[in-house]
Amino acid sequence: MLSPSPSSLIYPLELEPKTGDGSAVLVAPGVLWLRMPLFAALPWINVWAIADGEGWAIVDTGLKTPATIDAWQAAFANFPGTAQVTRVIVTHMHPDHCGMAGWIAERFKVRLWMSRLEYLTCRLMAADTGRSAPTDGIDFFRSAGWDADAIEKYKTKFGSFGEMIYPLPDSYQRLSDGDVLKIGAQVWRVVMGNGHSPEHACLYCPESKLLISGDQVLPRISSNVSVYPTEPDANPLDDWLTSLAAVKARLPDDVLVLPAHNSPFRGLHARIDELTQSHRRNLAQLTEALSTPKRVVDVFGALFSRPIKSGVLGMATGEAVAHLNYLLHAGRVVRELDRDGVGWWRRKD
Repeated sequence: MLSPSPSSLIYPLELEPKTGDGSAVLVAPGVLWLRMPLFAALPWINVWAIADGEGWAIVDTGLKTPATIDAWQAAFANFPGTAQVTRVIVTHMHPDHCGMAGWIAERFKVRLWMSRLEYLTCRLMAADTGRSAPTDGIDFFRSAGWDADAIEKYKTKFGSFGEMIYPLPDSYQRLSDGDVLKIGAQVWRVVMGNGHSPEHACLYCPESKLLISGDQVLPRISSNVSVYPTEPDANPLDDWLTSLAAVKARLPDDVLVLPAHNSPFRGLHARIDELTQSHRRNLAQLTEALSTPKRVVDVFGALFSRPIKSGVLGMATGEAVAHLNYLLHAGRVVRELDRDGVGWWRRKD
């Protein structure tokens, strides 16, 4: 979901790395910023390298693609000093973050560091490769109001998650909230969030005043917060808003935020306030729209500023259900199934 950047945000870095050529920009002593290629609306992802003794700790890795492999090969050749990688740290299990983690860990024979829920969820989703779409998933999207063509596309695409990631190692080092990591000369603290993903790990360095935020806090777009067929009654939007409040309470406002997308910025607290207010407005608009019963696909106009095309239908549906479930858990709406299994949502009288 797009969200405007508040004017109070500051983007202090004049140089930005090029995408996919292995170049890096020094954002602070011992911390490098690189960009790996993605696709379409998000053409790249920011990844980070932290000086770790005689080598580098990598934070997030990009998708498993030939272009990303070429970019990492170039990066290793360009790294100052040795190209040795000491560990691979992944903020969360989405393919643009963990897609090359197994490849790098295997190449350098180093440990993957990841939170338990992210690691296990990633392994579970990768195991769907080659499976037929489950009935529960078909019922979930049919209930949302998808037509037969959209359902068929879901069936065809199901199981593609595993194709976007190199297999994760069979063992890993668990990250937990509050963990203190000594990476080279710096100390980084793990700050967990959820809602966007099950157990998202941010990394905060008090001495350098840096926050690697992953997708938990982004400056120009809002993190996708979705409900999936595996847990159709989940309330991830409440989880995410609660996480944002916790991040604001735990971290100072003067950090330089290193996000997965867009550019490093200052103004963490202002951005959290903007994101929170934006979603509160969306919830109010959605509640108003439900004065008459609607399916999930009928409420897109109340939440999104642009038409939803087939390529983003799944993401939009998941985010719309997240907002509807938030209102349902708050007792502000009700949901009723018709004889065809389609859900109709309306504001409570």
